[in-house]
Amino acid sequence: MTAPEERPRTDVPGYADRLRTLEQAKWKQLLDVQAPYRRNIRRLDLGRTLDVGCGLGRNLAHLGGNGVGVDHNEASVAIARERGFEAYTADEFFAGPVSQPGSFDSLLAAHVVEHLPESDAIGLLKTYLPMVRPGGKVVLITPQERGYATDATHVRFCGFPEVASLCEQAALRVVRQYSFPFPRAAGRIFPYNEFVTLARV
Repeated sequence: MTAPEERPRTDVPGYADRLRTLEQAKWKQLLDVQAPYRRNIRRLDLGRTLDVGCGLGRNLAHLGGNGVGVDHNEASVAIARERGFEAYTADEFFAGPVSQPGSFDSLLAAHVVEHLPESDAIGLLKTYLPMVRPGGKVVLITPQERGYATDATHVRFCGFPEVASLCEQAALRVVRQYSFPFPRAAGRIFPYNEFVTLARV
């Protein structure tokens, strides 16, 4: 296992380049591979959403213009903006008028907490949760086994119990947990199977 200090970083331009290269695979261009994930996000009815760890803006696209993204990677934020999305670095977000307490209906963190030690993941959630209105939704999406193994920047496997524990420590109430798009067993062979946790503030 790679030591934490040797892991590739997610806040450098090279990581944004890697994400862009992955999404430009020919087979992904031929098929609308995001269709089921887009439907999943939209059926959660998230309203105005703060997308923490927005990356290049994939889920901002799924939110159909009703989302604001924040990411610690400046290059990723720049690409998201080029694509027409509202996205900020963390410093920009908190320095600007968009960071109003209770101004979002939901918080989405997709493929984020597995990149962080537990204490850092809890800290991240607590940093942004004040932006969500009372009773608002929180959606945490993490990769299953095969997907977890595909990225050297992952530091902690976050299955249903681990994410539920994060929610508890962040004073969130878990409403539902499910495997998507296939049943849980598929996660050991299909890299795009996800754990989805829906919680409430």
